[in-house]
Amino acid sequence: MNRHRVVALLNPPQSPFELACAAEVFGTVRQDVPAHYDFRICAERPGPLQTTVGYAMLVDAGLTALREADTVIVPGWQPAGAPVPPTVTEALRAAHRRGARIVAICTGAFVLAQAGLLDGRRATTHWRQAAQLAAAFPEVRVDPDVLYVDHGDVATSAGTGAGIDLCLHLVRSDHGAAYAAQIARNMVLPPHREGSQLQYVTQPAPARADESLAPLLEWASSQLDTRLTVGRLAERAGLSSRTLARQFTEQLGTSPGQWLLGQRLDAARVLLEQTDLPVEAIATRVGLASAVNLRRRFRAHLGTTPGAYRRTFSETR
Repeated sequence: MNRHRVVALLNPPQSPFELACAAEVFGTVRQDVPAHYDFRICAERPGPLQTTVGYAMLVDAGLTALREADTVIVPGWQPAGAPVPPTVTEALRAAHRRGARIVAICTGAFVLAQAGLLDGRRATTHWRQAAQLAAAFPEVRVDPDVLYVDHGDVATSAGTGAGIDLCLHLVRSDHGAAYAAQIARNMVLPPHREGSQLQYVTQPAPARADESLAPLLEWASSQLDTRLTVGRLAERAGLSSRTLARQFTEQLGTSPGQWLLGQRLDAARVLLEQTDLPVEAIATRVGLASAVNLRRRFRAHLGTTPGAYRRTFSETR
C-alpha cells in the first residue's frame, strides 16, 4: 500500500514542540499500529536550522520536497506575522493546486494567509495571535474559539498542543476513528478533546479602575452569591445607572453587566478547579442561580461545559 506522504515545512527559529506534534502522529513507528504515513522535513534552505530553544537541527531537503507531498504541514512560524519568502508561498500554492492538503499548526496560519490559501475562509490560530491574524488579513474569518478548522484541502489549528488535536483529526479523516484511537492511546492522549481553546485562555489582568470604581468592584466581587443588578451597583456607588455604565466603559472597557458575568464565570472556574462542589452548588455560590444557567453561560463564553472543564483542570483529582 502506498503511504501518505507528509512533509513539514520548517523555518528558523523553529519551535520543536509544534514540529513534534506532527512528527509524533505521522512519523513515529509503533509496533502494534500499521504505518500509513511517511514523514519528512524540509526548509527553504537545507542545512542547520536554528530552533527556539537554542539548538540547531539538520534539514536535508529543500522546497522541492513539497512537490511529492500529499500533506504539507507548517508547524508554527516565528515571529508570528513575519514576512514569508515568495519562494515559500509559491511552493505552498503550487502544492495546493496539485491537490496536496495544506495544514498549519498554531502561528503557521499566518503563512497560509500570506499565501492566500485562507481568503474567504474560516481559520484559527493561537488565542494570543487571533486578533493579530484578523487585523492583518481581514479577508480571513478568524475563529478564536475552536481547537482546529478543517476544510479538507486546508486546515488550521489553535495554539501549540492543539496541533495534536488537528493531526489526530486528520488521521481520523484518513483512516477512521479506530486507527486514530490506536495512535492516541500510544501517546497516552484522548482521541478527541472536548471544548474549545477558550477554556485555556489566561484570564486577563483586571483593568485598572481608579478610586471612583475600585471600592465598588471590591464590594461586588465579595457579593457574587447575592442578587446583584446594575441598579444595585449604581445605588451602592451613589450614581445613576447611566453614569455607572459610562464609567465602566471608560475604565474597564465593558458594561457593568458583562463585568459582573465575567466575575461570576471566573469564580465558577476556580471552584471547579479547586473543589468537589456539585455544579448546582457552584452556580448558587457565584450568583448564576442554577446549574442549567451555569452550563449555558459556560458553553457560550468558554466553549465547553462545567463538567468537561473540571475533568481537564481539577486540582482535587
